Amino acid sequence: MNWFAIHTKPRQESLAQQSLDREGVETYYPKLKRRRTIRRVRRWVIGPLFPGYIFARFDFSKQHRLVRYATGVSNIVSFGGKPAIVDDQIIALIREHATADVIELPPTPLRPGEVVEIQAGPLQGLQGIFERELSDKERVVILLDTLARGARVEIARELIERVS
Repeated sequence: MNWFAIHTKPRQESLAQQSLDREGVETYYPKLKRRRTIRRVRRWVIGPLFPGYIFARFDFSKQHRLVRYATGVSNIVSFGGKPAIVDDQIIALIREHATADVIELPPTPLRPGEVVEIQAGPLQGLQGIFERELSDKERVVILLDTLARGARVEIARELIERVS
């Protein structure tokens, strides 16, 4: 039995996983937890780590039709007509970094001089220049350019995002 990447129908990863689980096929659906701004509100959202894909472990020669035609499944990923086998070590590595199948990525580090925007709170929408992290690593100092004067502001790291 090998692991295979399963291409799902759009936004049907959970449905495909449930369908395959009901049929006795071992599945793995890794998810990603990240902060997103939705309707001007910062929220934690959990979505697929690989949108449109899950992993399934099965005997291809005996179960490929069962998997291929399961609810929510689009196809089994293949190259040159042969199914692509996913190494057990790759699955183990993903699982190693996940807690309850959810991976949480830390915020990307900021460098002094980068332009950031405040995403929430009374200063929401203002842009400033990242200056430095404070010793607790959860708060940062940014320089706001308001009313033609630079003002240093200490703010929670989770409230700012780099401006692309």
